[in-house]
Amino acid sequence: MPKKEVIDVSFAAGNPILSPAIRFGNLVFVSGQTGRNPDTGEIGKDIREQTRNVLERIRRILEEAGTSMENVVTVTSYVTNKDNVAAYNEEYVKYFPTDKPARTTVGASLNSPEMLVEITAIACIPD
Repeated sequence: MPKKEVIDVSFAAGNPILSPAIRFGNLVFVSGQTGRNPDTGEIGKDIREQTRNVLERIRRILEEAGTSMENVVTVTSYVTNKDNVAAYNEEYVKYFPTDKPARTTVGASLNSPEMLVEITAIACIPD
């Protein structure tokens, strides 16, 4: 039986009460990532920058776990303003140009009013 393993990636202004991701068997479960720049901790100024920040955080977490964006099988996105979805999509497809994962996008209120997007993901680690 596989054991649960915490994937620990250190980001500027990381959330100390959660694990960035958990690996269980050949699956990696990435916790909700927000629009803070992974290097500086600064919150992105708009939906485009925040989306890039989120997806860069996820990319780094997956690499630390031994996989990549190409192996993401599902994404759940929380967007605070439906008027931002088109710009969000334009940035999103840059990280998933082909073989896009299954995705759900939900309108939501996030914990901080300056946060415009949060994303969770599940990826596999191929054999």
